[in-house]
Amino acid sequence: MISAEQEPRAPSGRAVEERECALLARIAGRDSAAMKELYLLYHRRLARFLMRLTTRYDLAEEIINDTFWVIWQHAGDFRGASRVSTWILGIAYRRGLKTLRYAGPPPVDCDVETEPAADEPARQEELNEWLDVALRRLPLEQRTVIELAYQLGHSCEEIAAIMQCPVNTVKTRMFHARRKLKALLTTLAGPD
Repeated sequence: MISAEQEPRAPSGRAVEERECALLARIAGRDSAAMKELYLLYHRRLARFLMRLTTRYDLAEEIINDTFWVIWQHAGDFRGASRVSTWILGIAYRRGLKTLRYAGPPPVDCDVETEPAADEPARQEELNEWLDVALRRLPLEQRTVIELAYQLGHSCEEIAAIMQCPVNTVKTRMFHARRKLKALLTTLAGPD
């Protein structure tokens, strides 16, 4: 039997932050192994975030590469005024906006299957599809605050730092996004 003292523990938020800061310091010294480690830590998170922002895999991968190039070039500029994740997502967000300006409008894909769900997993999948469609219909800024808050767990203050806007702007965008999502989801769900 394993005692509570012997059970493996997940690293605390502080330990994760210290590890990521140490990786940035090593990257500033041009340590490619540290860069690979940071890439592995953040690629999936950035891919999820950027796929919601761009809806195109090729653009999301391009933005991820651009983001890590900026990190490689500016790791020494990180001063710890925010969490490492906030700094990295801020870079990705700004690179994403720049890429979207030049990539043209996103493809429109708003088809929602309206077949009734036969069982609970199918019903959950249908709800997830509705949510994806509703999120895609939100303005970019509103969709981004929802993603950063609910998918990635950032506070309003961190989102403000990422998006380089006042906290009250983040709160306003979130308020309007929730209202629009409620209306959109009601419409997508139909009269039932």
